[in-house]
Amino acid sequence: MTISSPSPRNAVILLSGGLDSSTVLAIAKAQGYDCYCLSLDYHQRHHAELVAADHVATALGARAHKTVQLDLSLFGGSALTDTRIAVPEQETTGIPVTYVPARNTIMLSLALAWAEVLQARDIFIGVNALDYSGYPDCRAEYVKAFQHMANLATKAAVEGQPITIHAPLIDMTKAEIIQAGHALGVDYGLTVSCYQADAQGAACGMCDSCRFRKIGFQQAGVADPTRYRAVPQGA
Repeated sequence: MTISSPSPRNAVILLSGGLDSSTVLAIAKAQGYDCYCLSLDYHQRHHAELVAADHVATALGARAHKTVQLDLSLFGGSALTDTRIAVPEQETTGIPVTYVPARNTIMLSLALAWAEVLQARDIFIGVNALDYSGYPDCRAEYVKAFQHMANLATKAAVEGQPITIHAPLIDMTKAEIIQAGHALGVDYGLTVSCYQADAQGAACGMCDSCRFRKIGFQQAGVADPTRYRAVPQGA
């Protein structure tokens, strides 16, 4: 793709297919950006979230949606990239095993590369510091540090077109995120947040992500459209 001149309306949106990133896409769109969505197939436990990302990008009118293939299961180290590590179904302490080493750094780096090609000056990411499980790459200081690095490392920034990393959800509760997205017309029935959803995107209802999502809808006073897997009788 060739862009003839810088477009301050172009933005790259990191889109996982989950609730948070879908809300961020709606926010960027409402702010007048032409949205170019980027997803990462890192050989996570399921691909339902990638299907969801495609549906969300279409529903919210993204200009383009690309999925990068990068096999992080070669390294493992996370319940999301190594099937030998179980996804916790009860609340845990500390940084949980669902943390994927360097995932946000990798995704932001890919977004940065595409932003330069698009001559976009804005990247949006759906990290959140309140309702997540202490992931180190979901903190405001991390986002600020990555932005600083991006503006040292890119041709665009050195030539006077600095990059801004937007994290509009960083200090919001899950309920506030849902209320914001609901007001912008996000169809949360299209999204998949579960760490171990089945092939059809039905959620387990037990993992951290499912728990945060359930509570968020309850506190937001918005009907929860999440599809959950049927629990076998006697389970």
